[in-house]
Amino acid sequence: MNDPKTLEIRQRSKAVTQITMSRPDIFNAFDETMIGELDAVFEQLINDAEVRIIVLAGAGKHFSAVADLKWMQRAGNESQEWNLADARRFAAMLGKIDSCPKPTLARIQGAALGGGVGLACACDIAIAADNASFTVSEARLGILPGAISPYVINAIGKRHARRLALTMSRIRADEALALGLVHQVSSLDDLDTAVDSTVQELLEGGPNAQREIKALFAQLQVGPVTEEVRELTAQTISRVRSTEEAREGLTAFLDKRSPDWKPE
Repeated sequence: MNDPKTLEIRQRSKAVTQITMSRPDIFNAFDETMIGELDAVFEQLINDAEVRIIVLAGAGKHFSAVADLKWMQRAGNESQEWNLADARRFAAMLGKIDSCPKPTLARIQGAALGGGVGLACACDIAIAADNASFTVSEARLGILPGAISPYVINAIGKRHARRLALTMSRIRADEALALGLVHQVSSLDDLDTAVDSTVQELLEGGPNAQREIKALFAQLQVGPVTEEVRELTAQTISRVRSTEEAREGLTAFLDKRSPDWKPE
């Protein structure tokens, strides 16, 4: 994407691209432009064969704090049809992050409010600084967490999600870790080190295997392992075992060398 207005795009390292929301003066608040640019950049990176991992970050002191209030005021004065189209764009952007075939990692510092919580939950992995806090804040504005709610529920379960949405409780990083909203907490000074460590772990895996993991897991639900589920898993592993990447992985393991997908 050429010259985005609300994002900074850079290579964090070989095969790893970082998208940084860059409206620090208003704490990286969402508006129509940022939503559109996030959607477009993720689409571009999904189709870039050189990119294996996507890191999502926020510039300045905060990850992403509330929606842009000017955007919300405009929405309040528009028709239901306008609001429906606008909400669909936001929902589609979150869906694109959630369904991205490449591993995604949220790097979180400071406040994550409303849509910022949704972004953290839509990513595969979330790593937070110990100064991070999370609030599902929409009810304070007389609205509800609509598009983000499926991702919050998937991350922490329905009952915890309902409590956070109803009470608008501000939770610290340690509670977010206990709930499963984030996977790791580090000091702010060590946040990039923690992110880089997880990135290195991700680079150990085969890119096709990781795509297959995400596709398979998207079809599985917590609950009984039915005959259909067993057949799905059997069909998947039998197909993937015969791929060139799987043969390379086994050969590299037996030869005690790095597989060809691992960067130097």
